[in-house]
Amino acid sequence: MPANSTLPSEIESPGSVPALDRTLDILELLGASSHGLTLSELSKRLEVPKNAVFRITQTLMARGYLCRDAETMAFQLTGQFLRLAPPRFERISLTEVSRDAMTVLRDTTRETVQLGVLSGDEGIIIDQIEGLEPLRIVVELGLRFQLHNNAPGKLLLAHLPEAEREAAIARIKLEPTTSRTLTSKQALRAECDKIVSQGYSLDHAEADEGIHCVAAPIFRTNGSGVIGALWLSGPAKRLPKNRFRELGAEVKAAGERVSQQIALLG
Repeated sequence: MPANSTLPSEIESPGSVPALDRTLDILELLGASSHGLTLSELSKRLEVPKNAVFRITQTLMARGYLCRDAETMAFQLTGQFLRLAPPRFERISLTEVSRDAMTVLRDTTRETVQLGVLSGDEGIIIDQIEGLEPLRIVVELGLRFQLHNNAPGKLLLAHLPEAEREAAIARIKLEPTTSRTLTSKQALRAECDKIVSQGYSLDHAEADEGIHCVAAPIFRTNGSGVIGALWLSGPAKRLPKNRFRELGAEVKAAGERVSQQIALLG
């Protein structure tokens, strides 16, 4: 073989850009990880030198596409990607069509209003309108949440088709994060039935101590199936249990307004 010949395995596909391929590999790995990955973990999984991974991650952090946990040193995706390509359903931008109802709900309750969709066996926050109180709940867009220990997660789970819901419950690990987290699959099934029946979902400090949430569904254009959840998040002192029914009605009404708007646009 001539000295300058190239082995078949070394031939790059037309238009291939190795650095871009590595960048996309990193983004895809992080997108599939709910807790992020460290520099060493990324390097090992991709079989790429650490210095190469370091350069790419530093560039992505500088551009706002990655953040890094100060304690675990794990990289995670930020909400920057959601600003580039917000979720769309049947050519309708869910964030755009939900904004007015979210703003009205925020102004009425003074609490943070958030919007999320299902992503595999997790939910993901795609938009939020910050509350008006000095102490308020604020998260990074793109934050993932579990399906068993919070109002929007339970709501998205509850509205899955029966077979899909049962398969998801079978896969989910019901790990407690507070003393009120549901850890029984039977209890979770009963909770799902209750959510569908009453039209909204509640989180009585099941994910985080001292934080309550109330969530309602956003339906597809044909009125069947849920494409997202809209919810209030706030301190338990301002969203006490004795206000759950009142707040549930308000959040449910906001979700219905978004659903009606989607139906009109569809």
